[in-house]
Amino acid sequence: MSERGEAPAAAASAGAGGEMPAKKQKLSSDENSNPGDLSGDENDDAVSIESGTNTERPDTPTNTPNAPGRKSWGKGKWKSKKCKYSFKCVNSLKEDHGQPLFGVQFNWHSKEGDPLVFATVGSNRVTLYECHSQGEIRLLQSYVDADADENFYTCAWTYDSNTSHPLLAVAGSRGIIRIINPITMQCIKDYDLLGEKIMSCGMDHSLKLWRINSKRMINAIKESYGYNPNKTNRPFISQKIHFPDFSTRDIHRNYVDCVRWLGDLILSKSCENAIVCWKPGKMEDDIDKIKPSESNVTILGRFDYSQCDIWYMRFSMDFWQKMLALGNQVGKLYVWDLEIEDPHKAKCTTLTHPKCVAAIRQTSFSRDSSILIAVCDDASIWRWDRLR
Repeated sequence: MSERGEAPAAAASAGAGGEMPAKKQKLSSDENSNPGDLSGDENDDAVSIESGTNTERPDTPTNTPNAPGRKSWGKGKWKSKKCKYSFKCVNSLKEDHGQPLFGVQFNWHSKEGDPLVFATVGSNRVTLYECHSQGEIRLLQSYVDADADENFYTCAWTYDSNTSHPLLAVAGSRGIIRIINPITMQCIKDYDLLGEKIMSCGMDHSLKLWRINSKRMINAIKESYGYNPNKTNRPFISQKIHFPDFSTRDIHRNYVDCVRWLGDLILSKSCENAIVCWKPGKMEDDIDKIKPSESNVTILGRFDYSQCDIWYMRFSMDFWQKMLALGNQVGKLYVWDLEIEDPHKAKCTTLTHPKCVAAIRQTSFSRDSSILIAVCDDASIWRWDRLR
């Protein structure tokens, strides 16, 4: 595990080398993509289909009082609701490199009224887009790594607390974290890590909990801000944490490629056609008091789907954690309503378009949940607008 003290060095190597110049790239049709790219007939075929409920009962019901939409999970009576979310495909475009797009993220740190901006990563490209009304997607910036063999897999947004500038972190096969400032169009070398717990997953089938709010870690993070390699020959003393605060291999039987917090609950998936909702320990245990020796896990529910048994297919939730979205390997999107009393009675909306047939690697909701973006193995980007 890389601690906070090591990350600036990795980011600094990216900024100092100037390896990611901004450039404009060609899209499949034009520099900007308009909804006219989809014919009327094709748009009519882009549909939301309401599917049935999950059929299995949860292994253990739950009661999480502070989690929005989950206050009554595990309480007595269960009522099945119809999925209240519908979407329509309004636009699509394709990046010119033709390689898989592995990641997409909307910037949730923008102010109300600001344009809706999202980033995509794939091949050695990082590209920023802006969503406009009437389905338009406008290209803003594109960054290309100097190493043609780099392959970016993931991205995440944050912001500079001093300037309020948005910052985009990207990483890929070279193992280098790059922090991009879209305002100055440069790689920078400093960032902040928020939160108190990290949940990691990997190819060993395990999920691990790491706490970064211990005194030891807090001191290391604080000291990293005062370290200046130009003023000393002494290397920064990185903290190496060899053992997690909790670990389990009882949730999945294959590579674990996506994990997210849902309040104090955890959502994770593997190549087994199901997203599992679970928590470390027993249902009544406080997650902040879980011990490394704890061997129990409580499975609360499953969100089942089909045709998604390949590695590195990641789900997303909206800002308020009311919706869950995942694409499969044949271009279908599944959207679940998380405001339910029983997670196994969740209804799912399936989104399909006749021309979207490639594997959907990741999805992302805009902060106001009005737009859902999906990126695919054929370098295509699909915009679905929520119907009110």
